Amino acid sequence: MKKISIVIPCFNEVENVELMSFAVINVLEEALPQYDYEILFIDNCSTDGTRAELEKLCAKNKKIKAIFNVTNFGQFNSPFYAMCQSTGDCTICMCCDFQDPVELIPRFVQEWENGHKIVSGIKTSSKENPMVYFLRSVYYKLIKSMSTTEMIEQFTGFGLYDKTFIELLRQLDDPVPFIRGIVAEYGHGFNRIEVEYEQPKRRAGKTHNNFYSLYDAAMLSFTSYTKVGLRLATFLGFGAGAVSMCIALFYLIYKLTHWYTFQAGNAPMVIGIFLLGSIQLFFIGLVGEYILNINTRVIHRPLVVEEKRLNFDEADLDNGAEKKEKRQNTDRE
Repeated sequence: MKKISIVIPCFNEVENVELMSFAVINVLEEALPQYDYEILFIDNCSTDGTRAELEKLCAKNKKIKAIFNVTNFGQFNSPFYAMCQSTGDCTICMCCDFQDPVELIPRFVQEWENGHKIVSGIKTSSKENPMVYFLRSVYYKLIKSMSTTEMIEQFTGFGLYDKTFIELLRQLDDPVPFIRGIVAEYGHGFNRIEVEYEQPKRRAGKTHNNFYSLYDAAMLSFTSYTKVGLRLATFLGFGAGAVSMCIALFYLIYKLTHWYTFQAGNAPMVIGIFLLGSIQLFFIGLVGEYILNINTRVIHRPLVVEEKRLNFDEADLDNGAEKKEKRQNTDRE
């Protein structure tokens, strides 16, 4: 019997975890009774009672598993790590806020059985804030146009992944994994297909995305999959320098030929200094983002540090230890 793993990252989702587990189980048992399954929640150090709810769910149903992180490891590391801990023949990753429709699980599995090893959920519209959706659309188009990899528009990571792709994720050993970029980079080799859907509103609770988290996501994709920032800094710096030289030469000639009437003052110099200074500061910050990305990769901290696991049997634990040892051996080599 084939096994389906459902990975659900969560952070302060006390109002959603129980209903999400019920909804997923209902879909799996009614629409896909011929499959075994596991539901793996990974909690990013919630403080609102989510962990207590997960402990109750795990006590009632051994097919529900949970990993508790010692702290919040961010919106990318936690789900990526959980996907690597899944044991199914395929893994479906979805959010706990019901914005990733559970009704699409049978459709994903059907496409998987048809030979597609990656099934990506693509948003065609959204019931969230129209301005937020618009800004996301602009971001996707911008990063797609600048990236050397053909990035996927309106793809958040929601989708199905065959166990062969999950094994690839384990081998990457990436300390700052960006699943959207990884899928875009390697998806063609796994016969990827897209399934469109309308994103519903969050069922309960408040979104944990803010300007900082959205900026962090944008910069991770920008510095990991584009060179345009550094190239733009070089070209614009060269262009601004050339323009400044031309202006300086123009004023020098003009002053020499009109020395008796020339009274330009310091305004051109002040404007030029502020212009060049702002350009320099902008690109120093941009280069800093690249350096921060490099620094994070060089330090190579663990993706996640676990506090504890629930409902993982000995085989799962041994499998996890074996994978960790394999990664350590690779690092030593």
